[in-house]
Amino acid sequence: MNSKDMRIVFMGTPEFAVESLKTLVENDYNVVAVVTQPDKPVGRHQEQLQPPAVKQYALSAGLPVLQPVRMKDADFMEKLRSYRADIQVVVAFRMLPEAVWSMPRLGTFNVHAALLPRYRGAAPINWAVINGETETGVTTFFLDKDIDTGRVIMQKRFPVPDDADVEYVYDG
Repeated sequence: MNSKDMRIVFMGTPEFAVESLKTLVENDYNVVAVVTQPDKPVGRHQEQLQPPAVKQYALSAGLPVLQPVRMKDADFMEKLRSYRADIQVVVAFRMLPEAVWSMPRLGTFNVHAALLPRYRGAAPINWAVINGETETGVTTFFLDKDIDTGRVIMQKRFPVPDDADVEYVYDG
């Protein structure tokens, strides 16, 4: 099977994840659905709903969007299964139950904004800057039962200048 024929479900929420989804779409990968967090109330009276950045991009690209409140919800699981994903790609999302990450035949991989095994979990960019790291990077790895511990696929490293802030590293 050609890699561009694989059925991909993308999971992500913030602006940080949009570039990865955009890269898949613009390079003609077969993204069959996008899973993101539910829209959040915003404004003074919390009356308006703000869609996540990933949802905004996905809709503009004509992709179907799922926004489960609970990842183990039977309706969500059935709908996700109906996309028959070969692989799932996760970027800046949330912890997935095994029933979700083990669903695709080739597995689920995560794009993590740090060099694992250091800075597992949330806010890895912030912790790298706070701790004065001179190098950071991105790790892709297959999900398993523990947080950010699966088999590493690849890592890309880059230096962090002494005067770098979180925004600099984020944009790097």
